[in-house]
Amino acid sequence: MTTREHQENGPELSHEEILRYSRHLLMPEVGLDGQKRLKASSVLVIGTGGLGSPVLMYLAAAGVGRIGIVDYDVVDFTNLQRQIIHGTSSLEKKKVDSARERLVDINPAITLDIYDEPFTSENAFRISEPYDLIIDGTDNFPTRYLVNDVCVLTGKPNVYGSIFRFEGQASVFWAKKGPCYRCLFPEPPPPGLVPSCAEGGVFGVLPGTIGTLQATEALKILLNIGEPLIGKLLLYDALEMSFEELRLKKNPNCKICSDSPEITELIDYEEFCGVPGHDREQDRLPSEWEIEPTQVFGRMNQGDQIRMIDVREPHELEISKLDGADLIPLGSLASEMHRLDSAEEIVLFCKSGTRSARALELLAGAGFRKIKNLRGGINAWAEQVDPSLPIY
Repeated sequence: MTTREHQENGPELSHEEILRYSRHLLMPEVGLDGQKRLKASSVLVIGTGGLGSPVLMYLAAAGVGRIGIVDYDVVDFTNLQRQIIHGTSSLEKKKVDSARERLVDINPAITLDIYDEPFTSENAFRISEPYDLIIDGTDNFPTRYLVNDVCVLTGKPNVYGSIFRFEGQASVFWAKKGPCYRCLFPEPPPPGLVPSCAEGGVFGVLPGTIGTLQATEALKILLNIGEPLIGKLLLYDALEMSFEELRLKKNPNCKICSDSPEITELIDYEEFCGVPGHDREQDRLPSEWEIEPTQVFGRMNQGDQIRMIDVREPHELEISKLDGADLIPLGSLASEMHRLDSAEEIVLFCKSGTRSARALELLAGAGFRKIKNLRGGINAWAEQVDPSLPIY
């Protein structure tokens, strides 16, 4: 049963709740019946990061009666620039526990369900079953397709958001009433084509904007007011401070939401997308293609000739750099390959090893064999070899 089908005479509000939500009660579009509806509602939020932070905080403050929180990560120092539900005191805590503490402080009257586990094909139906709608606060393609397919197969709305650098998107994918995510993106992009926020960065306030839009859409659906972003994709550019709206149509040949679907059950989404189902930076090469910073440093001290190639962007040299390394950004590597000698022993590196892994694959495809990827990138070099370098 969706919230739209809840009875108007839902759970009663206490005097304290009437005071807490008084600014809602004064609005005829919400009023007492609407606030009761929110109290009777349930929302599942996948991710407690940049998008999940404002989503969770505003849903809790608005009085959504039951909120499920899915995450299996811990709070990292680099999260604090944008993931405002967490603070310095929460470092190394489980994100679900950190989020719960903050939400209980915002509104102790709501019910919080904690899922300290990845959202996977094996548990998705079990986790999502009690909730009226799902909000996607993730940053990886396998989970996006999984959330979409769960919502289509169960008839739930999927409140979607994505962010990268200065740009964001938001929509509501609800197969009962419009297109689904697969109607817009039938296939995932090739692995490595779209960099993650960890690789490309994200403007700290951007997830606040997109996450607040997601919370807005969720509340509109739960209250059955306004016009949700069904069949529309909202594009936001923070640098230009502009919004653009694209109209979306249902794909009559969609593999999951058409009249004759090919997909009738959940699949292996990591295999489908060709990437892991999480948004952390990761190594993606067999061990024989990688080398530890301490190994490189030791061999250099022994006099071995090793050419270090930095595939980061030029502005990253202002943060940290290795003396003697040559800069060839990943995006320029194909056209600059003539600068490299396949007879040389080459070690490629970036910030964490992800971009340099793609660089290695490119060079290996061109016939280079004496190449290695610096495991963990320059950040690992800072940890293992030169602590004077900052980690970012």
